[in-house]
Amino acid sequence: MSLLAINWAVVGIKAGQLILSLSILVILHEFGHYITARWFKCRVEKFFLFFDPWFSLAKRKVGETVYGIGWLPLGGYVKIAGMIDESMDKEQLKQPPQEWEFRSKPAWQRLIVMLGGVIMNILTAFVIYAFILMIWGDKKVPSSSMKYGVHVGDSTLMKIGFKTGDRIIGVDGKEVYDLSRFRKKLITAEKVEIERGGQRIILDLPKDFIGQLVENKNQKRKGFIEPRYPAVVANVSDTSRAYIAGLRKNDIIVGLDTTRFTFFDELSDILDTKKNKQVLLTVSRNGADTSFTTRINEEGQIGFNPYSSYEQLDSLGWLKLEITKYNFLPAFPAGVKMTYTELSDYIDQFKTIFTPGTGGIKGIGGFKSMGSIFAPVWDWESFWRLTAMLSVILAFMNILPIPALDGGHVMFTLYEMITRRKPNEKFLEYAQVVGMILLLGLMLYANGNDWFGWGR
Repeated sequence: MSLLAINWAVVGIKAGQLILSLSILVILHEFGHYITARWFKCRVEKFFLFFDPWFSLAKRKVGETVYGIGWLPLGGYVKIAGMIDESMDKEQLKQPPQEWEFRSKPAWQRLIVMLGGVIMNILTAFVIYAFILMIWGDKKVPSSSMKYGVHVGDSTLMKIGFKTGDRIIGVDGKEVYDLSRFRKKLITAEKVEIERGGQRIILDLPKDFIGQLVENKNQKRKGFIEPRYPAVVANVSDTSRAYIAGLRKNDIIVGLDTTRFTFFDELSDILDTKKNKQVLLTVSRNGADTSFTTRINEEGQIGFNPYSSYEQLDSLGWLKLEITKYNFLPAFPAGVKMTYTELSDYIDQFKTIFTPGTGGIKGIGGFKSMGSIFAPVWDWESFWRLTAMLSVILAFMNILPIPALDGGHVMFTLYEMITRRKPNEKFLEYAQVVGMILLLGLMLYANGNDWFGWGR
């Protein structure tokens, strides 16, 4: 199989995971609106996954509702009779209100219907997290457990002052126990505390730290902050040139030509200068050094996989992977806690991104960015963790007080409940149009950023 075919296979796997994840979340979000509308005896005319301008891929009417799948994968919708929404059905609104219409219901009922989608996404997140905790467990890598410190593969971090071999202590005066938690807090941090050579050092992060990361996005990056580990062969194909030359599983690669080293990141840096070259490779095997010649390919690779997963590194004693599994009942409050933590982290990141001067706006991405976070192979654990995270994000984004989003409808309904004055329907129509234009503009910008770097 060619490299191009392999890349397209990876793209297909990532795209498949993204489409499945968003489809699940959109259906459940819209079901939240649907079930609350039916609860208050509102007529639901349509329930669609994806949008269906001009035509749909499939549809079927059951009772009063048409269920279907549209062709435009930008979300989904339910059309509730008597509601000013993306359908912009003005003709219906010209008629006298009927008892089964949304506009005839009390404000408190309309508020619950509008909150139904967001509530469903939050419930979805914590249920998914609960089952993740039961099946795979809560996984943590204590920063203090990394025997060789971290490998810093991003030039922005290096410029700020991070160095490979550093040990992570905390962020903004608070110790951070877990490596993955540290990565999240780093995005919104002002100061980071590390240990280097037995001394504690405070690194000040620039206000435009996110902007600098985005600017560096297209440069070759060897990881972000990962555990550092020796160059030990986990597996090598018996048809590869390296195997034929003499490389074997569990060999410790300690030298290349005249350069000696210990860690995989050091080997990787040297290989970048040896592309398409014949080299002398030295390995330690059973306590003795063995050398042989092999050729480095055009991508700067020998042709082996190192021990690099957390499970592998834990088995070799290079770090500690802590896995806490929960029984059925304790898993649900723990899932609620994980959902709250994810939501809190995302709100902090959202505020940082849209704070002037941070440069975060440059990093807003669309479907390409969303797809890139999924694993290149179909990994159910990774899929469900990312789906839960996206469910939290979808809930937060939908509750923003922007017309055309649930939050906009909630804002106008709360205004009505407080002032006891219902906003003019013509005003609501105009607000809906303005909100849709804003959202379409943001979507265009985000996807343009993905492909053309409009924000950079």
